Amino acid sequence: MRVAIVGAGPAGLAAAYDLTRAGHSVVIFEGAPGVGGLAAGFKAPHWEWSLEKFYHHWFQSDAAMLGLIKELGWSDRVLFPRPYTVLYHDGEFYPSDSIGTALKFFLQHYALSDVIRFGLVGLYLKATPRWQSLERYTAADWMRRWAGPRIYEAVWKPMLVGKFGEDNLSIVNMAWLWARIKSRTTRLGTFVGGFQAFLDQLADVVRTQGGEIRLSSTVTGIHPIANGRLRVETVAEANEFDSVISTSSPALTARMTPDLPEAYAGQLRALRSMGAVVLVVSLDRQLTKFYWHNLPKEAGFPFLALVEHTNFIGAEHYGGDRIIYCGDYLNPDHRYFQLSKEELLEEFLPSFARMNPQFERSWVKNSWLFKTTYAQPIPPVNHSQNIPALKTPIPGLYMASMSQVYPWDRGTNFAVEIGRRVAKMVEDDNHRL
Repeated sequence: MRVAIVGAGPAGLAAAYDLTRAGHSVVIFEGAPGVGGLAAGFKAPHWEWSLEKFYHHWFQSDAAMLGLIKELGWSDRVLFPRPYTVLYHDGEFYPSDSIGTALKFFLQHYALSDVIRFGLVGLYLKATPRWQSLERYTAADWMRRWAGPRIYEAVWKPMLVGKFGEDNLSIVNMAWLWARIKSRTTRLGTFVGGFQAFLDQLADVVRTQGGEIRLSSTVTGIHPIANGRLRVETVAEANEFDSVISTSSPALTARMTPDLPEAYAGQLRALRSMGAVVLVVSLDRQLTKFYWHNLPKEAGFPFLALVEHTNFIGAEHYGGDRIIYCGDYLNPDHRYFQLSKEELLEEFLPSFARMNPQFERSWVKNSWLFKTTYAQPIPPVNHSQNIPALKTPIPGLYMASMSQVYPWDRGTNFAVEIGRRVAKMVEDDNHRL
């Protein structure tokens, strides 16, 4: 069987790994000059490791990703350091990366009854395996009712607003928040050399197994043809395949596949998502001693999170540079998408002094700006009814996007899971022919 895969991110590479291992002929089309998709990295000339353009990490519960790595025999290359997270409250930062530190913070600032409710809600959400009933409620309403209005205002509302914006506060359902709490661990993982090193090595395995990866090759059209096959078109060429897997965004898949029935194409176009803007700054010295700073929008910070990456992975891997991420999830029409790197630096850098009053502009060595309009799917109430099937109405055409991993949050673990799942569907359907 000859299979085309659109996109060389984790989902596309995982699907290609399974299909080439099973002996099928696979061609991956990737518009970028390298593999990785939204998990791709970059590297300054004096760095030993690459750095993700959009910050990524693994959790110890990421069974799909860690299972694939174990299959490949690379488990000894996975690192799980213990970074530290803080939250901002009334001008101060407080540790908040475990149940113990969170309880300590709440006991300092809230009534015992609030703390008990916070703990019970957290234990319930960690313990329950059922999410289906939760998607009937918005996360805001459910948390306000069960965690209490004071804890909701202090913890859950800032997180929801930061992730989805004030406009979507009355939309996002509780199943999404359940999944986020359920799957997360305090230890965070990465790969020796960075995510790009892992993705490059996985791509090499795909090639060794007979797969072909065509970089800088943007797919412009996917069309069913008379012989029951599918034609994949790029600017430079057109090729025929027995099956095609698209790992692109739903909107892009709808645009490049005009023969999709309107009912299915309409489902794709109706799915909404937030974009992301990330400014990466290298400093000549440490800014803080913490890894992840959760920043409430109402506190006046110009971004959602400040992440000091080199408090997670040592600065020695980056030529001694101290690496800072300033990131935010934003509606695709937000003005940040129109600003240059220099303009965003002017907006973002003054906030560094709120993290460290000694900060000076002279500490900055370099900076990089990355943007994407497709970064975080928005899951409304009863969202399971909106998810398009992995198998499209066009025979032989499949989809595997981060908008379809619901109720789980987007990330490389669930990209691998959905990529391998759709590869099995392609295999099974082929055997039935």
